[in-house]
Amino acid sequence: MAGVTTSSPPAQLRRKKVNGTAKSQPSETNGENMNSSSKESQTALQKHISFFDRDNDGIIWPWDVYNGFRELGFCILFSLGSLLIPVFFSYPTRLGHSWIPDPFLRIYVDDIHKAKHGSDSGIYDLDGNFSAERFDRVFDRFDTSGTGGLSVGDLAELLRKDRCAADPAGWSFAFMEWWTTWLLLQKDGRVWKDDLRACYEGTLFWKISEERSKGDGWQKGYGINEFIHSLWSSGTWKYWETKTK
Repeated sequence: MAGVTTSSPPAQLRRKKVNGTAKSQPSETNGENMNSSSKESQTALQKHISFFDRDNDGIIWPWDVYNGFRELGFCILFSLGSLLIPVFFSYPTRLGHSWIPDPFLRIYVDDIHKAKHGSDSGIYDLDGNFSAERFDRVFDRFDTSGTGGLSVGDLAELLRKDRCAADPAGWSFAFMEWWTTWLLLQKDGRVWKDDLRACYEGTLFWKISEERSKGDGWQKGYGINEFIHSLWSSGTWKYWETKTK
């Protein structure tokens, strides 16, 4: 999946629709100061999902999730599948506001830490802060090649080691998250440390969006085109393995 990345263009520079009319976000005088202060107070987990907050109001609608996945380069079918995210994670984030489920399945950015599940890597703590120590530990434990990248086998071992007992929901969520991460970030069969850290810290999605807007696109990832081309040209879906032969 060819893609693109940017370093986090200010959300106020994006355009939003208000009552069906496209309007620009606040200018870089008052708007930038307000946005920068709120961004600085956000946790890493909040920054991670703020890419999908299309109008920067702290609420992510299901179609925001779909549009965000499309902007990152995922196909229509996969982006439709991403709608499982608000289905499963809307209510936990809603609990910071009400016990009543959100009928629109919206995700509330300020309470995204309540959607943390079991059997995860622990790189985000219970408040949604990024733990550099736990992040480095993942590569210390599972980077079997010592190259600074995690292969499919490394990620499978990570998932196996992180599984908690009697937690099928957590197992499933962790698998979907790492699978999606690999599809978006892999280069030569591995998810590289710098890219993964940018993903956790909340800058990667902006970078991909920017790169995709420049023509050549995001030169990492794996999609249907890569799968078919790899099978056709090398007889295996792991096209990177044939480069060294």
